[in-house]
Amino acid sequence: MRYLPHTEGEIAEMLSAAGLRSVDELFSSIPEPVRTKRPLELGDALDEPTLMRHVRELCDKNRGGKMLSFLGAGAYDHVFPVAADQLLLRSELYTSYTPYQPEVAQGTLQILFEFQTIVSEILGLPIANASIYDCSTALAEAVLMARRLTGRDKAVLSGCVHPDYAATVQTYTRELDHGHERWAVVPARADGATDLAATAASIDASTACVVVGYPSFYGTVSDVRELAAAAKAAGALFITVTAEPFALALLEPPGAVGADIAVAEGQALGLPPQYGGPGVGLFACRDERKFMQQLPGRLCGETVDRHGQRGYVLTLSTREQHIRRERATSNICTNSGLCATALTIKMCMLGKHGFIKAAELCLAKAQYLSEKLAELQGYSVVSAAPTFNELTVKVPGEAKAVVGALIAEGIIAGLDLGRYDASRKDQLLVAVTEKHTRGDLDRLITALAKLSS
Repeated sequence: MRYLPHTEGEIAEMLSAAGLRSVDELFSSIPEPVRTKRPLELGDALDEPTLMRHVRELCDKNRGGKMLSFLGAGAYDHVFPVAADQLLLRSELYTSYTPYQPEVAQGTLQILFEFQTIVSEILGLPIANASIYDCSTALAEAVLMARRLTGRDKAVLSGCVHPDYAATVQTYTRELDHGHERWAVVPARADGATDLAATAASIDASTACVVVGYPSFYGTVSDVRELAAAAKAAGALFITVTAEPFALALLEPPGAVGADIAVAEGQALGLPPQYGGPGVGLFACRDERKFMQQLPGRLCGETVDRHGQRGYVLTLSTREQHIRRERATSNICTNSGLCATALTIKMCMLGKHGFIKAAELCLAKAQYLSEKLAELQGYSVVSAAPTFNELTVKVPGEAKAVVGALIAEGIIAGLDLGRYDASRKDQLLVAVTEKHTRGDLDRLITALAKLSS
């Protein structure tokens, strides 16, 4: 598509209609320090061979694909079958957009229906939408949904919720509350586990929802049933957030431990990490009419046509473009269609048994790494609580220095938790998946041992 800029006359006409004198006045709401006051330094145009060579040179500077990585914290490197990738590249899947016309979009609609079924089974709740952008926005939408359902405005978040997810909730709600903080973040325990007692004590008559990480950001798993009961007793909703959904192959699903709404990041189930994105948000809730009416995004349903043949339609799509703006339940403009399709293809190839087997491999390899770390001088796993595939590891000195030193060895050792909490600057969050071999784990242990000596 060619870029056709506005003419000077058209710009003047639009400014006049808006009652403005200049383009600078139009953008006056943008803070002065971040405005660009010079032409972009794009350089001269390049012919195609020169441009491709330049792009390859830039790509060669990236070392990520050549390094052994133990990063997690919301983006996990699981196996993604080549066959799934090839199916995803089929033109009818790759180019599909919003399925407004069900008579010509049955394939897309069926994939979304299957996606919802997968999400419902994983999260253990009967109603699932057709995806949201990522886990952080899914959580923000869950909090807004809880506010609408309860008529209250306070959110109590465990400090074991991913800090980026919590920040997204705060961004979504700050303007609704006119700058007044209507949330409470309860610090995690020193060992990285959810402080269940302190979180329960923060619930009051104005609380719309209580949000916990399941597992926690620090990798720990807590029994949250009593906290769920405390939330419900106070008239609040209980929300779980899961960054690593493979954990739910082995844990009881959120619906079974009391969640009214459960959200998760689906990247691990069907998308390579790809330098941090894109993701795909999973969202499920209880089977009640009022919950369905307040569900953000869209919901695909199964029906029959006049000939009795099975068919699929968008049953619910309560966004601004479909209903009156003030009645919209979210500003989610569409589902993450291609990402949801990728997840559906991979999960159907993996199957239930494969899903559980992959999770068991993650757990076994993380346990092996934990045992090896316990043998290293100066290193220790912070929490004695159960974990899945992520470990918070105390290191000698600062985690930032450990990460930097192992980069030279071709290893990304994990996430420096000091980035989020200065009191944890000597802690490293290490993630293990089924892709890591015993050799990979031993290589990390050897590098850490060499560093401490």
